[in-house]
Amino acid sequence: MLEGLKVVELATYIAAPGAGGILADWGAEVIKIESSAGDPMRHFFANLGDSSQGNPVFEFDNRGKRSIVLDITRPEGRDAALRLIGEADVLLTNVRAAALKRAGLDFETLHARFPKLIYAIVTGFGLQGPDADKPGFDIAAFWARTGVASLTAPKGAEPFPIRTGMGDHTCSLATVSAILAAVVERGRTGVGRLVETSLIRSGVHAIGTDMAIQLRFGKIASTRPRENAVDPLSNFFKTADGRWICIVPRGGGADWPNIAQAAGLPELVKDPRFAKGRERRANGPALVGLLDAAFGAMTLEEAGKTLDGCDVTWSLVQTPAEMAADPQAQAAGCFVDTPDGAGGFYRAPASPARFPGADDGPKGPAPELGQHTREVLAAAGFGEAEIDALISSGAAA
Repeated sequence: MLEGLKVVELATYIAAPGAGGILADWGAEVIKIESSAGDPMRHFFANLGDSSQGNPVFEFDNRGKRSIVLDITRPEGRDAALRLIGEADVLLTNVRAAALKRAGLDFETLHARFPKLIYAIVTGFGLQGPDADKPGFDIAAFWARTGVASLTAPKGAEPFPIRTGMGDHTCSLATVSAILAAVVERGRTGVGRLVETSLIRSGVHAIGTDMAIQLRFGKIASTRPRENAVDPLSNFFKTADGRWICIVPRGGGADWPNIAQAAGLPELVKDPRFAKGRERRANGPALVGLLDAAFGAMTLEEAGKTLDGCDVTWSLVQTPAEMAADPQAQAAGCFVDTPDGAGGFYRAPASPARFPGADDGPKGPAPELGQHTREVLAAAGFGEAEIDALISSGAAA
């Protein structure tokens, strides 16, 4: 879908490279500019003291890209980067704004020189305000700062960390959407623009429903233990064979008779303790206890059949290992075969949307550091002697 769209990525870690990875899956040409040390995510497992072979963390966000090593702190390296950027549709970066300005790669400078360029910058805390130039990984800016962590932990529990890249990849989705909106606008106006996304704004949007309540009413209910859930029916229950299921009622209490029927307790519908939402909430521990006993007497298979038979929305709580073997996940296109660069393939998560009939999967493996330096520079019009000079000076590698 994005064939012909050229992206220069000057970015590290996950949020911005994750956006570049989605664009590459969908057909964009993505050139990743790296320092001689490489993107730190290339060393993810080594930094943890783990000698695992392969690096799925880096590979997932960087498959299908080409890597070029340039030292943009040197004039020759910066000038080479500018030549690549001048041929691009999009510059995607998460380098801090002050550092970009020192290198002459800030939006104002590049917009004046390349007015058609779409300049997409990903930050922790935005481009304005007292914390604009602070570093911000997703556990800090997305998870902790925005309230996501405090809302997710049950009331009274200690904070716990987000899973690797979860907030980053939410921001990646926002970044892809913003870039493509700017591409559409440029198609009308012929002029590029600044596109700004941040972990903090993505975090607020991720909990937008709760935040909207907070902003309108000045308060928000906390996440509570199962027995004290705001809606006792929207809950988790353990089956006789030790499996947890998640039940999700539709709004307005319309599913209460169906859930009671599925649990084998239809008489509870007429019980004044549970007749309406207010009463069910007030008597939540008693209701959860009755449903615990009912579903706890059923196997997973039995619970699934009765819930399906009563048209109740539910799901098994699965581990990542179980999800990887889930036939529905495969049918939905959640996983793709990714080229390994040696003639084989490995299985990896897919990008977040499917375009039936289109080639929307990985176009190649993640590149080795500097694997395409000569190739990319030659395509940009550098002569062999120029490339040799850049490499010998240390401005490229």
